[in-house]
Amino acid sequence: MIMPETLDGSERETDDPRLNALIRFYRAFNRRDLALMESCWAIDAEVTMSNPLGGIKRGWPEIAAVYARIFSGKTEVRVEFHDFILRGSEEMFVAVGRERGSVRTPAGTLDLRIRTSRIFEKMNGTWKQTHHHGSIDDADMLRAYHTCLAAAQS
Repeated sequence: MIMPETLDGSERETDDPRLNALIRFYRAFNRRDLALMESCWAIDAEVTMSNPLGGIKRGWPEIAAVYARIFSGKTEVRVEFHDFILRGSEEMFVAVGRERGSVRTPAGTLDLRIRTSRIFEKMNGTWKQTHHHGSIDDADMLRAYHTCLAAAQS
């Protein structure tokens, strides 16, 4: 199968269930849809997330709180996944690539560039995310991202 160059969640589902799991994730993220986001994740104590907001979150309640913070208020974060590969087996796959996008607040817009990996496991016939890691290499961009989100929350 030929992979698309980018994913942002606006794509139609494909004949590849792994790709569809990614499409649903980015649809949930870019639409700020916490219920849809929950359906993308395995809901157990062992799921983990380490993203640019800092720290390692374990279990769906901690992860959901991060997404709720990102989705709430006057802040709008949008990203698309690009330069990616999928590797795995019938029961697990890893998506490794990059995200680019922006965070918009009433004070302005900041462009984002994030290295990203996501692990999905097949559970009861459905691909569920069990891990996410995202990193912003540029220290100034990371500081500005934290500042934007903090200002929008206050």
